[in-house]
Amino acid sequence: MRRLGFGRTARRNFQAGTFLLAFVGLLTHANEGVAFQRADGEEVTYAKDVALILQENCQVCHQSGSIGPMSLMTYEEVRPWAPLIRERVLSQDMPPYQYDTDVGIQDLKYDPRLDEEDIRTIVAWVDRGAPMGDLADLPPPREWPDPADFRLAERFGTPDVVVRSEPYDVPAVGQDRWWQPTVASGVETDRCIKAIETKPSVTGQASTHHANSTLRVPGGSLFGTRLSEYAMGKIGEIIPEGACRTLPANAQVSWDIHYFPNGAPSAGDQVEIGIWFYPEDYQGAYRQTLTLYFLNGGTGGRGYDIPPGGTLMTQGFQSFSTPVRIDSWQPHGHTRLVAMSLQILRATGRMEMVSMVSNWSAFWHHSHIYGDDSAPLLRPGDQLVLTGWYDNSTNNRYNPDPDQWVSIGDRTADEMSHAWVAVTHLDQEGHDRIAAERQEKGLASDADR
Repeated sequence: MRRLGFGRTARRNFQAGTFLLAFVGLLTHANEGVAFQRADGEEVTYAKDVALILQENCQVCHQSGSIGPMSLMTYEEVRPWAPLIRERVLSQDMPPYQYDTDVGIQDLKYDPRLDEEDIRTIVAWVDRGAPMGDLADLPPPREWPDPADFRLAERFGTPDVVVRSEPYDVPAVGQDRWWQPTVASGVETDRCIKAIETKPSVTGQASTHHANSTLRVPGGSLFGTRLSEYAMGKIGEIIPEGACRTLPANAQVSWDIHYFPNGAPSAGDQVEIGIWFYPEDYQGAYRQTLTLYFLNGGTGGRGYDIPPGGTLMTQGFQSFSTPVRIDSWQPHGHTRLVAMSLQILRATGRMEMVSMVSNWSAFWHHSHIYGDDSAPLLRPGDQLVLTGWYDNSTNNRYNPDPDQWVSIGDRTADEMSHAWVAVTHLDQEGHDRIAAERQEKGLASDADR
């Protein structure tokens, strides 16, 4: 379904070294609701039109005990917030999925963005006074899972394995804290992972800045292999059929949990990883890895300072020795990051835009998972180009203090410059087979040929 940009996506371009912020800003479209008509010509109401949109797109977070700051379960709860809801859907801040609608790949799995008709319906409803309508038109209430449950359980059922960190007492106030326990996975045979979700506790979700996990086996690499990554707002990762991210037999899980106290203590806090496996006889043809790629020439994310009121661009390049498929892309930064892009520089010299986020929010980290027929294919000689833009001025609405120097570092007050990219490592036969299948479907891009 076509997505509506409303001109919200803004490019940050650097020309002759000058930082140009091309903010379009929030468009109010005062007459948008007047121009919109239901197909049957009837009035747009909460009961007939808006309740179902909120039910399908908003209530999962906006209910008692969940992460949303207010409940949107009933008309009485929704009506006072109608003007703000209008503003947030027009700006595409809600549902919270920062991904530009007008460039790059738009075929994404599990895309929560509202479509054009839903946005126009909400705007029309608010502009006409947010009427309730006929109670008989209300959709039946939806039964929601417990906020403490895994979100991916709705799609995959109960996790096959749940790995918990050791308890940690998070104080109400204080500085950044890191908790790095190692626990057993409890898995005794090699298994291919189908999906992974890292889930903070209900009481600790606001203070869990990130939670990374690494697999270690006796006699294996000192650094281990990445299991998963979590940052605020992320739901999970899904490994496509044909690929295998392996959980080795008898592996241990090493945690790297970053807590940032936010005013609410969480005693004995534990972060959980839910893991769903492919069947035991499943043999993925190719290995998939999740890797942190830096945007600063491989210097480990260090070495940058952003002056008060200043701006910064970082860029990194990554090539591969074999053909690969890019399965997902997840930008990472803190409150001074304002945009990030993923491009491909082909060996032929052609540059292709893959994905762009030009309204970044550090409160919502998303793994953008490409559709089976749109996930980019790279040949040896092609390069991923990752670019990030930072704004330490008052123009950045999320900037907590534009008078401070900001360095690249691990604290919440610092900045980061990297992206998480899931890659399936192919051979030439695998690359050619995927490209041929896309050609037969008429879905191949020039890069697939």
